[in-house]
Amino acid sequence: MSRIRRVEVVANLASGGVTADTPAEIEKICLDHGLTPHVCAPASHDLTNCLRAAVDAGPDLLILLAGDGTARAAAELCGPAGPVIAPLPGGTMNVLPRALYGDRSWPDALSVALAQGEVRTLAGGEVEGRCFLVAALLGAPAWWGAAREAVREHALTLAWLRARRAVKRAFSGRLRYALDEGRRARAEALVFLCPHVSRALPDEAKALEAAALDLNGAADAFRLGFHALVGDWRDAPAVETAPCGRGRVWAAGRIPALLDGELVRLNSQAEVAYRPAVARVLAPPKDL
Repeated sequence: MSRIRRVEVVANLASGGVTADTPAEIEKICLDHGLTPHVCAPASHDLTNCLRAAVDAGPDLLILLAGDGTARAAAELCGPAGPVIAPLPGGTMNVLPRALYGDRSWPDALSVALAQGEVRTLAGGEVEGRCFLVAALLGAPAWWGAAREAVREHALTLAWLRARRAVKRAFSGRLRYALDEGRRARAEALVFLCPHVSRALPDEAKALEAAALDLNGAADAFRLGFHALVGDWRDAPAVETAPCGRGRVWAAGRIPALLDGELVRLNSQAEVAYRPAVARVLAPPKDL
């Protein structure tokens, strides 16, 4: 791996796949491949500062052991011209790592990436200046994401309060939207999937997979808000998906959204767009 010399590692200690021994394990794998990494293993409250410092150090490779949301934040900081990213499976859903490394454990994924990896430019989406590499969910079901985060942090009382709020807001307002140059329509939620995680689009598709959803009740909203946006919701009879280069969305107030599992608040008018180059990743060849 002669093209990689400087390596930064960010391992989120609050993630499900990270233990106190993990930083040393990552360092050993890197040393076995002739690399001496600088490892940062912060508590969750200091993750953003650690990530920013790692990117500012200007490494050739930034190894992440965290969730999809941390990979999204790193991609936003690095951009397509910055450090190459290796997003290992260290979170709850691990949708992006599975798309890049299959079902390998993080040690196997890292070893294969360092030994046989190639640098790829990864496409994705953007909304209000924020990128996403897995999926964007817009609409009231996104409120379930806040409850999920509280569960992950073992704050059960807070999770209960947020879940109650999510139920109250689950059907608080429909979205108006238009995909590409199509007609205006309404839906309770919109989902935009990146091509490398879509089941309907090939990896090389220059578009997002878009779906408008009209949910049947709170149970549907719960599933949509808690799961990785690539599961059983697509199999519902009322769901129709289509490739989309750009989507415009309107609502009566600010729009809640999950970007790669992270809850954000968008303006009352938002535009979602396909981006051919969001970040560069280190991953083995697709047939390996």
